[in-house]
Amino acid sequence: MLLETFSSIMTLGNCCSCGSCLTGNCVKCGKGSITDVLSTIKGPWAIIYWQDSSRTLWFGRDAFGRRSLLVHWPTEDDSTFLLSSVSPVAPDQQATENEAHNGIENRSYWEELPCGVYSMHVDASNSNGFLVGEVQIHEYTNSTLKELIKWERISVVPSSENLQTFCPKFSRGQQDVHSASLETVPCEAGSTQNSIPMRAHMLLNVLKESVIRRTSLYTIYQAVISGIKQEKFVPVAILFSGGLDSMILAALLDQCLDPTYEIDLLTVSFDGELAPDRKSAKTGLKELKRVAPSRRWRLVEIDADLSDLVSETSHVMSLINPANTYMDLNIGIALWLASCGDGWVSADDNDDTHARIKYKSNARILLVGSGADEQCAGYGRHRTSFRRGSWLGLDEEMKLDMQRIWKRNLGRDDRCIADNGKEARFPFLDEDVIRVLLNIPLWEVANLDQPSGIGDKKILREVAQLLGLYEAAVLPKRAIQFGSRIARESNRKNFGSNRAANQASAGSVRICRKSNFG
Repeated sequence: MLLETFSSIMTLGNCCSCGSCLTGNCVKCGKGSITDVLSTIKGPWAIIYWQDSSRTLWFGRDAFGRRSLLVHWPTEDDSTFLLSSVSPVAPDQQATENEAHNGIENRSYWEELPCGVYSMHVDASNSNGFLVGEVQIHEYTNSTLKELIKWERISVVPSSENLQTFCPKFSRGQQDVHSASLETVPCEAGSTQNSIPMRAHMLLNVLKESVIRRTSLYTIYQAVISGIKQEKFVPVAILFSGGLDSMILAALLDQCLDPTYEIDLLTVSFDGELAPDRKSAKTGLKELKRVAPSRRWRLVEIDADLSDLVSETSHVMSLINPANTYMDLNIGIALWLASCGDGWVSADDNDDTHARIKYKSNARILLVGSGADEQCAGYGRHRTSFRRGSWLGLDEEMKLDMQRIWKRNLGRDDRCIADNGKEARFPFLDEDVIRVLLNIPLWEVANLDQPSGIGDKKILREVAQLLGLYEAAVLPKRAIQFGSRIARESNRKNFGSNRAANQASAGSVRICRKSNFG
């Protein structure tokens, strides 16, 4: 994937510059278009490219917004046009500092650039000292990519026969939690048992290919490992809670990465050993050691106290901008701390001991489970939509989530992780993974008639079973801000209590500088 992206960038220099074509080969020069080149790239990208021969600025980001790119569009008050991968302090924010301290919120200077390819031909001939240009947006020319952007599932509403064919259920043995298993049992005589395992195998195979693409040891590693003993080099880490998504990524990474490398599992807690994510991370580590005993797993415990993170909080607020809610900030802080990789590890291989030593992960690549909940109905709002609008309502909510993930999640997350010199990679958002999931009937992806921990993300629970992750396969969804308990600490600090925060819908409340975070 990296080589493909680099090759595409090199190809840009050979593209048409006469301005007579926007797609396809130019009728004048015979060269291809920049839009065509960018449409061929699979994986995350964001670009700002000046084509001097045509006096044209090209910019854009991939179809799902996996890399950050922010824009300030010209306004009547400020005619400046700016592009940036991060959000430095804007002039109007400096000018309204007094208003901000008085609790008056100002409109953000920056916006997330909507996904797509843009161009602006610059004409300075009649601009009175200013550059003048008109921005054009170009559709992707790759037909497969255009279909993925539409995010239309082949089969949404099941027939009664579809629902009666299989009753998949997860069961645990009474004596041993490791005896958990997926039972695909016929609901009536004559039912077959092949459909669900086949779909899970398909998804497992494409997920494994996705992880391979994102972790193969390309030449990018060679410069990194020079001077570092190979046995001490950890190329890849995982944002790890011990939940379903991160456990699947860990098990797949073990299958894809050379066994001589260790794997860092980065887990964040704002409540020490009591945070739910810390507990599930330790349980998950034991399960990973069971399914992959030859791998050297390193659980990196990153402990934090929100009251001690004054300057860090201010820094993260600038990183998440233009996102500006307490939920965004809580997620941003947790991601930023995790990607720092600065924590504690067990002093020996005996995880039952409490002896720990300081450790900082040097992994440059961080696998993140983003996209799993959106595509497999993992959020509570999906269950609400299903209850109100049945299968069509659920499908519409999932489609909305996927088509706004660039704005709500990925730009923010990319900036927080990249700030620590790490590159976030999202295996669940691989184009082939998205395509396979869309080709699976919705009722085989999730069945929200079933309880939490079974029906939500049903297809991923089956994948976990195939990987031998029986405990992880039945874990309920828990967002990072709740699992790490940063949301609880934030609520107490800014609203007085969790109850008061819930009454105020704290997650969606916008932050102004007058808050206790400031």
